[in-house]
Amino acid sequence: MTLIGYARISTLEGAQVMDRQTDALRAVGCVRLFEDRASGASADRPGLAACLDFLRPGDVLVVLDLDRLGRLAAELIALIDALAGRGIGFRALNAPMDTTTPAGRAFLQIQAAFAEMERNILRQRVNEGLAAARARGRKGGRPRVMTAEKLRYAMHLMADRNRPIPAICAELGGLRPSTLYHYVQADGALKQPGRDLLGEGVRD
Repeated sequence: MTLIGYARISTLEGAQVMDRQTDALRAVGCVRLFEDRASGASADRPGLAACLDFLRPGDVLVVLDLDRLGRLAAELIALIDALAGRGIGFRALNAPMDTTTPAGRAFLQIQAAFAEMERNILRQRVNEGLAAARARGRKGGRPRVMTAEKLRYAMHLMADRNRPIPAICAELGGLRPSTLYHYVQADGALKQPGRDLLGEGVRD
């Protein structure tokens, strides 16, 4: 059984994020690594294409995190189904995902579906909040830059330790890092303004 590694960083992530992935993949015994610098939703990933072409029956494709391979549950499952059809396994090191076992395959399908649903719900709520703010215009004062829904989404994104703050701020509509850090610590823990915004602060 030969382990083949795949690592991906977004266009906003730095080389250190790629290094963390490749170091982890080499540590588990991957004999060949393929890399991409592209969005997880991008269809243009030459490194992944080369990796899939290189894989042979009996090999196992290994990634550090599931979202390094892709972000849409249906696409992930279709890709892993195609690999299984070729006699190729799949592992994600930071989750109990090993499609060489029935339990691992079932867990992959469930977690991929729930991760996609959670992202879609959070994104929808952020977009609805932005639309409502635009509809109100500037009546009643300056619109709030940070909302409760955007803060919850930010905390969700910060749970991924490999995702850089500039990328998170860009996904939140161009939010400034200083604004984000007004509400949360560097590890994603809430500061007092964040607790107040979410209704968790102590009220007199």
